[in-house]
Amino acid sequence: MLSASALEGFCVKAVQRRELLQHRAEGSPVQAGGGVKSLTRALSILVALAECFEGLTLAALSKRLSLPPSTAHRLLTTLQRQRFVRFDSSSMSWRIGVQAFTVGSAFAQSSDVVALAKPYMRRLMEETGETINLYVLSGEGAICMAQVQSPQMIRAISRPGGALRMHRSAAGKAMLAHMPKDQVADIVMKHGLPRATQNTIVSMRKLEADLAKTRERGFAIDNEEFVLGLRCVAAPLLDERGMAQAALSVAGPKTRMTDERLATLGKLVAAAAYSATVELGGGFRHEGS
Repeated sequence: MLSASALEGFCVKAVQRRELLQHRAEGSPVQAGGGVKSLTRALSILVALAECFEGLTLAALSKRLSLPPSTAHRLLTTLQRQRFVRFDSSSMSWRIGVQAFTVGSAFAQSSDVVALAKPYMRRLMEETGETINLYVLSGEGAICMAQVQSPQMIRAISRPGGALRMHRSAAGKAMLAHMPKDQVADIVMKHGLPRATQNTIVSMRKLEADLAKTRERGFAIDNEEFVLGLRCVAAPLLDERGMAQAALSVAGPKTRMTDERLATLGKLVAAAAYSATVELGGGFRHEGS
């Protein structure tokens, strides 16, 4: 009996054969850039699956990347053999594989920011009893690169490698607050301000006001803006230009993250981020510089 993955492959064989016959009939030469194109497509598949924790069916992935199903399936099976992706027969979906995690972990271990931040993260967890995350600026988003989990039975857990929208997370807002205004405007123009909860900031005016408060107090607050019942505080790690490169965050359930405690935790995470910034050789820039 064929497995679900093999059955899916069988369903696209006819399409593949038709494409091959057409290719031969037209006498199309093999392009020198074909390998690069395939590699680019394969990497796009990995990025798409990494962004979709529940996985994607072949049809959904093909549509998302504008790829023929036969091409997407061929690339997926190649990645599957190397364990970069895996097929979930129960949901008929493709998911990120263990080898992708291994490669990502190697990068995290080699990152100076991650290595430097780890002692501060452990100390913060011991001081606060809450989960500590390190988010690194990647392009125009925030990626969770490291985590020290709370020992509490009820705790906040982010997925390492997971991405956050900048405007609805404490880590994201901590980094936005230390970017030039035109860069913040470009990010909002490109990605918008999509709502996740009724507390999400969805207007540029309110976001600018929130970022001003963040700079004034030294830390950002996520007041259930991404997940109801979850609150966070975060402060940025800055480079020598005073630009945010990463952020430390403290996250926990609303029942423990009261308004009073948020202020205390904010000061702790701001102090840790400042010490890490100094160790990185970074510093704070003046507004408008």
